[in-house]
Amino acid sequence: MNHPLKKNPRYGFLQIDPTPSPEEISRYYAQEFYAASYQGLNDSGLQAIDRDRDFYEGHYDDLLETIVELSGQPSVGLKLLDVGCGWCQALARWQSRGVVGHGFDPAPEAIAHGAKAGLMVKQAGMDRMDVFGERFDAVTLLNVLEHLADPEAVVCEIREKVIRPGGVLVIDVPNEFNTFQTAGQVVHGLPEWWVAPPAHLNYFSGTTLTALLEGNGFSVRVLEASFPLEMFLLMGDRYVGDAELGRACHLKRVAFEAILRAQGKTKEMRDYYRALAGLNLGRQVVAFAVAQ
Repeated sequence: MNHPLKKNPRYGFLQIDPTPSPEEISRYYAQEFYAASYQGLNDSGLQAIDRDRDFYEGHYDDLLETIVELSGQPSVGLKLLDVGCGWCQALARWQSRGVVGHGFDPAPEAIAHGAKAGLMVKQAGMDRMDVFGERFDAVTLLNVLEHLADPEAVVCEIREKVIRPGGVLVIDVPNEFNTFQTAGQVVHGLPEWWVAPPAHLNYFSGTTLTALLEGNGFSVRVLEASFPLEMFLLMGDRYVGDAELGRACHLKRVAFEAILRAQGKTKEMRDYYRALAGLNLGRQVVAFAVAQ
């Protein structure tokens, strides 16, 4: 099913048009997204993370390494807020590295899981970012911004009320309508499966995410993609709608990263992902931006 999209006139990212009402969005999350403990939508569920823990923790370590580089602060004592922290796996990993982590999420089960692990977390909706009433050295939104009705307002509030001057904002979003994705769609005669309201309301690339951040008081210092999963479509693996094949493709990218990390080639891998981001390729794109 095709859904009408409009281009944001200032920053160029695509948005569902018309935007679902707050009531529609709330109903969806209450009845479907959180009820399924996230697992029907993506791999951010607790079981998925536990199953591939080394893969996800490698990503969390990469994020923290770049935050430390850009902030000029060590990880020990670094005050961080994870917006939409989900099952708190990133927070738990960062806390083990000395980070003073805080997080909030609308899902009560996820927050209860984090609180049981001794993390500073709160159950709260996404209608405001200033949940803790204080400023942070770093703020992360991992697979969050694509879900929010007004991403510009969120970025502005973080800049004005949540992050300290010189603090590092990290936004990780799906990199949609990229060339590998759209070419694979055509080859296999697929619909635009990634257009999925009311879950995903915004569709970014590295270019448009940079425009949004730099238009609202941030300087983007690093763009980094993730493994270009859609390459499997171009090599004949029609994984869309096929959970078993999708899992097999995912495990190949897990192996790709695990082998490089084991051989001490993490820097070269990340350089490759940063080069991909410059071409607007890769399954995800992460922007590391410093508050001005």
